[in-house]
Amino acid sequence: MSRINLVTPAAATGDTKLALDQIAGAFGSKPNMFRAVANSPAALKSMWGAFGALGGGTLSAKLGEQIAVAVADRNNCQYCLSAHTALGRKAGASSDEMTDAQSGRSSDPKTEAALVFALKLVDSRGQVSDADVETLRDAGFDDEGIVEIVAHVALNLFTNYVNVALDVPLDFPAVALRKAA
Repeated sequence: MSRINLVTPAAATGDTKLALDQIAGAFGSKPNMFRAVANSPAALKSMWGAFGALGGGTLSAKLGEQIAVAVADRNNCQYCLSAHTALGRKAGASSDEMTDAQSGRSSDPKTEAALVFALKLVDSRGQVSDADVETLRDAGFDDEGIVEIVAHVALNLFTNYVNVALDVPLDFPAVALRKAA
């Protein structure tokens, strides 16, 4: 049971209704996370806008979803892990790729560098070294890609905290957390 009300489509008005309708168009439904965040039109606008902006960035959708599952697993957020595993599969990742990403691993060196960096950001609360950034450059990321990795991590911290703190009910097929196992 969620710790806050989930906004029903019938109760949504104005910008909140518009955003929830856009979300339904993108997902085919109105996921519970967005319904929880819809209690604050400003927060919903921020979250949905960030998803849209990063979706148009230089990182592939697949890599964005791999980062999301790594961060979700690290933060014990089953909601985000489950949602982003499903979205990663839609973006072309295999089941094995998504499972590996939960632990910050990939058979692709560039992807693995991004995942290792993302988890370092989470674990060290952003306190990374010059060498950590240089490792990303060596893997093929430019400044734009590096900033987008940080942005993906920040967005996923926001969504993880919403779902964990507010105990948002899972409405995606459940994926087991590895960290907790």
